[in-house]
Amino acid sequence: MPSVLLTESIAVELGAVEPWPDDVKLYQPYEVEQILLPDNASCLSVQAFLKMASLDFQVQMRSNAESMSPSGKVPFIRCGAFVVAEMDPIVAFVNTKGIRLNDHLSDAEKADMRAYMSLVNSVLANAELYICWCHNETFQEVTKPRYGSVYPWPLNHVLCWRKKKSIKKKLASVQWLDKSLEEVYEEVNNCCHAVSERLGTQKYFFGERPTELDALVFGHFFSIITTPLPDNRLAATVRGYQNLIDLCKTVDEKFFQKKQEE
Repeated sequence: MPSVLLTESIAVELGAVEPWPDDVKLYQPYEVEQILLPDNASCLSVQAFLKMASLDFQVQMRSNAESMSPSGKVPFIRCGAFVVAEMDPIVAFVNTKGIRLNDHLSDAEKADMRAYMSLVNSVLANAELYICWCHNETFQEVTKPRYGSVYPWPLNHVLCWRKKKSIKKKLASVQWLDKSLEEVYEEVNNCCHAVSERLGTQKYFFGERPTELDALVFGHFFSIITTPLPDNRLAATVRGYQNLIDLCKTVDEKFFQKKQEE
């Protein structure tokens, strides 16, 4: 049976037809030598979400995962006959199975959750792209060698140049390309402050049960604090918010380290 490439709307309509199979694959770039901070954050967010939903999956690392993805972005999952890429469509697809991490939330809380997810996506995701592709020192020392590591010369240079061009176009469209590095770090700090205020002293953002917001925040913040960069101010900014660090530790210990021990 041929695979079906899913947009979010198609996933919602068709996803509930089949139960969650036991051979779901999550595809992403190689972690050690290839993956970059923005992609690592996205992949960890989806992994955390699936683990929180108690759904079985296997991580498959591919050098060309980005090219394999129907949206050109990672991660993507193959679930039965369906291929679904990126966190929001994957969450929507899982929801159609009757599996919802936010079922215990009121409508107002769900709207609040979506607003904070939008904030994290619009600020942290863009900041990660900016630093990896537009900060010259990071680009030369980290991004360029890692992104090109799986390709032969001269393809490694050509594809890296093409990717940089597309990232700069994307950042320009949302008025991020002309920001200074200091302005980027200020945006990140403001985002961290807002997210930290919302979390407060709670275990998760909405009490004792995690939602996709917790998965998203974990993916970004854990990736930031564990990814070495020439300029460490991004990690230093995040480390200034202890409750967010504690959230990362909680999710890592409960959903990642526990699974490894099993």
